[in-house]
Amino acid sequence: MGHRKKHAPKHGSLAYLPRGRAKRTAGRIRFWPKVEEGPTLLGFMGYKAGMTHILMVEDKPNSLDFGKEASHPATVLDVPPITVFAIRAYTRDQYGLHTFTEAWMKSPPKDFDRALVLPEKFNTEEKLKKIEENIEEIAEIRVLAATQPRLAAVPKKKPDITEIKVDGGSIQEQFEYAKDLLGKTVSITDVFKEGHFMDVVAVTKGKGFQGPVKRWGIKILPRKSRKTKRGVAAIGPWKPARVLYTVPRAGQMGYHQRTEYNKRILKIGIDGKTVTPNGGFLNYGEVKGTYILVDGSLPGPTKRLVRLRYPVRPPKKIAESPPNITYISLESMQK
Repeated sequence: MGHRKKHAPKHGSLAYLPRGRAKRTAGRIRFWPKVEEGPTLLGFMGYKAGMTHILMVEDKPNSLDFGKEASHPATVLDVPPITVFAIRAYTRDQYGLHTFTEAWMKSPPKDFDRALVLPEKFNTEEKLKKIEENIEEIAEIRVLAATQPRLAAVPKKKPDITEIKVDGGSIQEQFEYAKDLLGKTVSITDVFKEGHFMDVVAVTKGKGFQGPVKRWGIKILPRKSRKTKRGVAAIGPWKPARVLYTVPRAGQMGYHQRTEYNKRILKIGIDGKTVTPNGGFLNYGEVKGTYILVDGSLPGPTKRLVRLRYPVRPPKKIAESPPNITYISLESMQK
């Protein structure tokens, strides 16, 4: 009888119903925060490589271990530079945002035709002039950016494409900033700094069709129960004569989009060898170039695209300096 708990509330928030599969493997950012400094890009992208553990000097003022060395689980994200290949301008009316126009770089990199049907003509100067002439009407400036999977250890060549908002300063300043980035690559250090916080948007690991014990954490019924042991004994009253949505049922578990708020960047590094464990990360391999070390875990399996965003509700107290990391585990993960 050791597996039964006296107190086991139902797991998982009902705010995320229905638990269906995500439409796409890459998470979608639906909201961008406003920032004071800038203009700057508000997001970035990377591929999840795996987890390790580190020792760092605890710098949380209220922590019992403040000033001492403490062990933290950490996730490594492979973040090769992203290519800004277009600027998109938006107007706003009572119905929301509408695309005004977009200006593309003249000769996109060779792998772009794997992801997009490229325009036949690139009227870059003409489109940029059109945005400039109508700058009073423009409400938002965003850039279209693509990853460079060949620089990561993911087994694909097709770039992942996303839209990233530019914020801070006036619309004119944002436009000049975006125009300067057009056709260039942007590094993670141009967007985030060590010790800063960020929000992470990703699609979780898929678990397939699961029963209510695994999916909702309900109690396993006694051995002598009739009919079922890993199900809900009574799924509702006579009235209302239907099954309520709050009753734990079997169904899809995992492969849901989730946003995790305020994940701390412990370290941004240029050489992936300093964090790649002996023998490489399981199911990923070696991190070749730029990486970030994030405190704690992130949604999704290895190799999955993770979208990063400026924090929408940052913590009030943020440590002034980046954390002092004394040790990064490079123990082999091969069993």
